[in-house]
Amino acid sequence: MGDQDQNTATKSTANQAADHQSVHRQGTEPEDRGQLSDIKVERLRSDTPLVAGGRVHLNNAGAAAQPLPVIEAVSAHLALEHQVGGYEAAALARAGIESARGSIGRCIGAQAGNIALVESATAAYAQALSSIDFEPGDSVVLSRYDYASNQIMAISLARRRGVKLLRAEELPEGGVDPDSVAALIEQHRPKLVSLTHVPTSSGLIQDAEAVGKICRATETPYIIDACQSVGQMPLDVNALGCDFLAATGRKFLRGPRGTGFLYVADRVLEGSAHPLLIDMSGADWTAGAEFAMRGDARRFELWESHVAGRLGLGAAAEYALNVGIAAGFARASQLASQVRERAQNARNTRPIDHGHHHGAIVSLAIDGGIEPSALLEGLRARLVNTSITDLPSAVLDLEERTGGQRFALRVSPHYYNTTEDLDALFVALEELL
Repeated sequence: MGDQDQNTATKSTANQAADHQSVHRQGTEPEDRGQLSDIKVERLRSDTPLVAGGRVHLNNAGAAAQPLPVIEAVSAHLALEHQVGGYEAAALARAGIESARGSIGRCIGAQAGNIALVESATAAYAQALSSIDFEPGDSVVLSRYDYASNQIMAISLARRRGVKLLRAEELPEGGVDPDSVAALIEQHRPKLVSLTHVPTSSGLIQDAEAVGKICRATETPYIIDACQSVGQMPLDVNALGCDFLAATGRKFLRGPRGTGFLYVADRVLEGSAHPLLIDMSGADWTAGAEFAMRGDARRFELWESHVAGRLGLGAAAEYALNVGIAAGFARASQLASQVRERAQNARNTRPIDHGHHHGAIVSLAIDGGIEPSALLEGLRARLVNTSITDLPSAVLDLEERTGGQRFALRVSPHYYNTTEDLDALFVALEELL
């Protein structure tokens, strides 16, 4: 194939992908951003092969069903790599990657320059953590609901660097107590406050904004793990007051697995903070023992990346914006409320979520002695997808909330789910329990 033919094929593939995305995005233009009509939901379901094929997918807190524009963005770039080569395809994708940063930023009220694209929320959290120069005797404030990987990283810091771990008290109804965070800051002057906005093990929504106000008033660095809240609910990093926000693509945002991002506030970028193990994506090697950092959040990225996944993540962010994040959250949280209500009257199930503010994750204690693996596989055999929260995921509170059991069933609807999906779930639970 000659250069001209190759360029034509390249443009054809790229244009075809753009045309496919345009068609489906037109189908997701919101009729009313305050509410999703039944007709709109059916359109969204038809845009989602997993649920259009008959699967009841209630595992969006694990990995949501991807819409066609996301699938096609990934597939088109992989096809382009096979046509022209990996480096060459990446060069052609530069504008698309930058557009992805902009779309992601719009989902959280940020600019493209504040967004670093990484492989997961955990990778984002680790990059942020490594930018802080911890010394023996420094402290980190966490809540008991912080994600397991974040807790493990903090414990590792304590072991290797002598960092003290301080866990804020919780409110009687559940969730971190902002006054406890304020007291710990006043007493210990921590190097970092960490908060998981929506814990993986319950529908609790923590008051991240109240904690942010305290951190800003005391100039205390603050990181939010928004793994479960990005794409599920409207977010504004300025209102949250965070220095860093870590998120994944695969959950409520409906992006590909192996994608995520880190928001980095201007006040961090204006300083000299950078990941401990920065590479040539984030800096230029300028002399034998010198490097010059990028001025934007890309200093937190690594050079090698899954380009197709990043394009898919951008398509997912655009799709979420077109659906309307607030409208999607209203529907998903309403469905979750129905799960809680129905579980109270169903045999051998008990909702165990706590706190005043709940999202689209429901944790159910399961009575009757069934093994978690048998429950999960039994549901999957009936074409119902859910997930299990086990003790290693929530060491500090799971047994207390379940009454001594070591697992809970996690049900997490999204806006494309229906009441018929919930019917299928409870019919399956009745058969299994």
